[in-house]
Amino acid sequence: MKVFIKNTNNAQILSKLFSGRFSALFATLGLYLFLSFFLRVIYFIWFFKNIDFNFLQILKSFCLGFAFDFTAGLCFLFLYALYLLLLPKKWIGSLFDRVFNFSYLALALFIIFFSIAAEFPFWDEFGVRFNFIAVDYLVYTYEVLENINQSYPIPLIIFILLILIVFTLIAFKKFRIFNNTFSDKTPLRLRAAYTIPLLAINFLLLLFLENKQAETGNNLALNEIGKNGVFSFFAAFRANELDYKNFYPTINDSVAYARIKKGILQKNQNYTSLEWNNITRNTVGSNAYNPNIILITIESFSADFLKYFGNKNQLTPNFDSLENSSLFFTNMYATGTRTVRGMEALTLCVPPTPGNSIVRRPANKGLFSIATVLKQKNYQLYFIYGGDGYFDNMNNFFSGQGFTIVDRNRNNPLTEKLPTHRYNIPNNEVSFENAWGISDEDAYNQSLKYADSCHKSGKSFFQFIMTTSNHKPYTFPSEKIDLVQGTRNAAVKYTDYALGKYIARAKTQPWFNNTVFVIVADHCASSAGKWEINIDKHHIPALIYNLPVPPQFIKTLASQIDLMPTLFGYLNWNYNSSFYGEDLNQLKPGNEKAFIGNYRTLGMLSNNIFTQLDDRKRVKQFIYSAKENKLTELKTQNKELATQTISYYQTASERFKNGKMKEK
Repeated sequence: MKVFIKNTNNAQILSKLFSGRFSALFATLGLYLFLSFFLRVIYFIWFFKNIDFNFLQILKSFCLGFAFDFTAGLCFLFLYALYLLLLPKKWIGSLFDRVFNFSYLALALFIIFFSIAAEFPFWDEFGVRFNFIAVDYLVYTYEVLENINQSYPIPLIIFILLILIVFTLIAFKKFRIFNNTFSDKTPLRLRAAYTIPLLAINFLLLLFLENKQAETGNNLALNEIGKNGVFSFFAAFRANELDYKNFYPTINDSVAYARIKKGILQKNQNYTSLEWNNITRNTVGSNAYNPNIILITIESFSADFLKYFGNKNQLTPNFDSLENSSLFFTNMYATGTRTVRGMEALTLCVPPTPGNSIVRRPANKGLFSIATVLKQKNYQLYFIYGGDGYFDNMNNFFSGQGFTIVDRNRNNPLTEKLPTHRYNIPNNEVSFENAWGISDEDAYNQSLKYADSCHKSGKSFFQFIMTTSNHKPYTFPSEKIDLVQGTRNAAVKYTDYALGKYIARAKTQPWFNNTVFVIVADHCASSAGKWEINIDKHHIPALIYNLPVPPQFIKTLASQIDLMPTLFGYLNWNYNSSFYGEDLNQLKPGNEKAFIGNYRTLGMLSNNIFTQLDDRKRVKQFIYSAKENKLTELKTQNKELATQTISYYQTASERFKNGKMKEK
């Protein structure tokens, strides 16, 4: 370093730094740091009610946030710094130099302003900084861009961003930021004195800073405030799939299998072999009933939209009326916060393994699933989706389990070589469509169409219907309900309207009396809140309608993985099972539980104790108060529940990784 700064004192270096050739670089970096700090303050105010007021934790969050901001800002300007370092002296101030400077700075400012602006809708939707969801969305540009275009005034936003860029460059000129940019011909050795330490700092920060360093506390809002959106995005890009044994608490495999084999064995089951890692059980039933089955998975349908759970807005009159003539599950929880997690839980009946959902992973063809059981019972299987099923790898997953696909094909090459039948929903059968797909009414019309076809051919059928209307931009056919489009409440009310209309039409069909309807949410409308996992934001409604048993409100604690095994139990089916989910009527005393997680944090709720596993190999336990929606950390842990939780997640991850979830 002494070589670089020979004959130059510190004051001269600082002067050159802020008023010389590098002035625009540092002005841009300073602007980014100011905007990031301002954004962090906005988030702090926005989610103040979810923040535990601990001055040291808040100070740590803001200080760590500055480090993330500084690192991201340096990354924006990394190439610019190299350019300023390496450009020969004779080219400084040339036309090329001027064009490059203004072009690079304009691009950098656009990225800075855009990344700041883009965080607002993402935070509003998910309550977190950019994460793996944002990474996944990059793959599905059509749906995402169309959704953004239909939800926000994009031309106006772009225009405002361009105005901001022009204004910023004018301000730089007015404050003489560019005064010496094109005239300062500092020798290479002095330019190196500025840039090499800067680039070294950038390298070291990238080497040692990790997103998880912002997640030391239990308070989700404060953890997220301490992050930087751009840094979080690239951290998620690198860690989109997590190996359980590398990141999570583990126990010996034989102990883990022994624990879950004891836990998942129902009163009417016995194991098919004595192998220590075999979980296949024979489920004994008698007087089997084989009706048609229609599984309706409703987008973002939180329990708190329903009158039963205290909603006073009369949003779901049709679902409310079905409750009293159905098996209504009042204590059901979604395993995750995304549609693919709901699909995974309902079809595979396994806890949510860390990283991407199994629906989105490779090597997911031919897994043991509800399709395995249904195919053995000679059901014709349909997956009916109002959007393009290439989104989130849905078509490849469902076709890989033997489903016939019915979706809105947009001629995407990723979906043209499916191994099973696929039917496109034609334009003349679509009355309304937005970015995510056709309206729920149109999707239900497809269900009626294929149900009629199967009935005429004498085939029993199973349909997995995935709705889309209860999703931003919250648009649907006009003049259907009395609320203005574009809001969540309106979308919920339309979703309920379409469901009621569908059930009414189904009742007029000759196959109705021999058809059971399973209606459940894929996940809640939001998972944002105070804790790493907000249990109340996983509470969903579920019911089984038109089953020839007396109506009942089932208050047993459960998650989505238990729904289909419970239905199979009511149908008295005899079948082999490798499910982790259980028939709630065959549970052993004290074995009620619900698996709840996101892509990194995993948990199990048992009675009122929530055991949480994270990717820093930690186990935490909390007392959960549903009435107060409050988690209180236990100082002395329940080791039995900790072992049980680890056993379920460890074995589920190991079974998928090593191909043990495949059909035999």
